Amino acid sequence: TGQRATLWSMQKLWDISPAVHAGTPVFPGDTPYQQHWCATMAPDCPVNVSAITMSPHVGAHADAPLHYDERGAAIGDVSLDAFLGPCRVVPAIGCGPLIEWRHIAHAVDATLPQRVLVRTYAKAPVHWDGQLTAYAPGTIERLADRGVLLVGIDTASIDPADSKTLPSHQVIRRRGLRVLENLVLDDVPEGDYELIALPLRWVDADASPVRAILRELS
Repeated sequence: TGQRATLWSMQKLWDISPAVHAGTPVFPGDTPYQQHWCATMAPDCPVNVSAITMSPHVGAHADAPLHYDERGAAIGDVSLDAFLGPCRVVPAIGCGPLIEWRHIAHAVDATLPQRVLVRTYAKAPVHWDGQLTAYAPGTIERLADRGVLLVGIDTASIDPADSKTLPSHQVIRRRGLRVLENLVLDDVPEGDYELIALPLRWVDADASPVRAILRELS
């Protein structure tokens, strides 16, 4: 057990979560991150305690089915299996408004893991991007056909920012996949990793922040 722990500690980690602060971009209409201090250390107070208000879609997050299905499960009821395990990072930088199958086909083979994260930015933006790249619904369908359980992206949504029908979210709903959004893949080489991106057990929430990391495979 000690030897195994030592090997794990030597594996390289990539933090793929954006920093969250008052200036973190949010989807128009969402609640931005806000923090205020309820208590601060003083002679009569031994601790600092803050209160935080934010949309659960700020920063790296996992959508719950409840987000796109009025009868869907809240994030606290979603199994964690999809958020932990082997994944493949696939670049599709500058591919345009939608990630079509042709943009990722080069990375799809018989060894494809059950989790796929697509990088679309050369460098993650620091301001809201209304022209974000999203998944084409057919791309998610084909990934689901190959046994993929989770898709991730480095933009704020798997659907275009101005979409009212959310076709890719509806594929996720129908096929039972999970989704991670707002990842930061700037420094991650193409290839396979272990994904660890566990949502909080928020029993009634439509999403949850995650601290998403990738770990080098042993």
